[in-house]
Amino acid sequence: MGRHNSTETKKRKRRRRIFWFAIFPLLLVAAVSASYGTYLYKKAENMMGGAFFDDRGKSDLRDKKVDPHIDNVSILFIGIDESEKRGFSDNARSDALMLATLNEKEKSVKLLTIPRDSYVYIKEVGYSTKINHAHKYGGPRATIETVEDLMDIPVDYYVRLDFEAFMAVVDALDGIDVDVPYAFSEQNSKDKAGAISLEAGMQKLDGEEALALARTRKLDNDIERGKRQQEIMKAIAAKAASGTSLTKYGKVIDAIGDNMRTDMTFDEIKAFVDYAVSGNLSIESYTLEGEDTRIMNSQGQNIYYWQINEDSLADVKGKLKEHLDIATYDNTEMAKPAGQEQEEDETLEQAP
Repeated sequence: MGRHNSTETKKRKRRRRIFWFAIFPLLLVAAVSASYGTYLYKKAENMMGGAFFDDRGKSDLRDKKVDPHIDNVSILFIGIDESEKRGFSDNARSDALMLATLNEKEKSVKLLTIPRDSYVYIKEVGYSTKINHAHKYGGPRATIETVEDLMDIPVDYYVRLDFEAFMAVVDALDGIDVDVPYAFSEQNSKDKAGAISLEAGMQKLDGEEALALARTRKLDNDIERGKRQQEIMKAIAAKAASGTSLTKYGKVIDAIGDNMRTDMTFDEIKAFVDYAVSGNLSIESYTLEGEDTRIMNSQGQNIYYWQINEDSLADVKGKLKEHLDIATYDNTEMAKPAGQEQEEDETLEQAP
């Protein structure tokens, strides 16, 4: 089915979009900080101590808990429209999902963007609906379970962060250099329409401008937006890992502190310092191809979803498994029928 027309979309107020693709470079900052003097070490240690929250232990798809100092691992980045100050609600929908696999020997990263409207089976409730609903049903645990069922790989860690940290980190780094693909105007973080205007071309963006580039999809779609988010992540990673940013790490850590929750300990975070200082960190990006579709629910509502292409899914799964050096799991949940679609609050969802 075609894209939802923009006229109908404009009739509904767009919920604030939150993007967590900045999280991996932030972890690199925390790791490098651990080796950059007593002050930053203690600052990073205190920040991570306050953000630590482990409510699940190891992945059910692992025989034992991984050690990122020696093992290949995966990290799921979850974005929600909440913060620690607002209670980090576990009944909020996720606004962005990225799955990273890290190969310890190669010091390489593969990064998968999962479209927020992807139509997937959610074991927590026993039927298929948008993947961003998993967090609403069961917080990080249900989101992790859903991604593991979809991708057939273990999720070893998760990181959840608020969008305020993303903007604050970009500003703490004195901006990032990004190639803007086209001229556009977008609302700012306070939802003021047309507050941010950018021209096409390579330029230095501050936090508000980077968020506007990441959130806009007026001239394309969710898949292209995911690709832009990945490019912005790479720009943040490059700036964070550069020698010129070492003096800014204190501000970066402050920006992360009140807006992050993770099940990684500070010692586990420090394992990533070798990725940060390797000098040739490789980040390869993927997305799940598919098509816009609409599915009628039992209330007669024609709901928008992103229907994942099975060939694309199989291809990406194979690459991530190879990167983690793991075998295929016997995951029968993936084959379960779609069942009944989610009915509650579906009318609040936005089409692309």
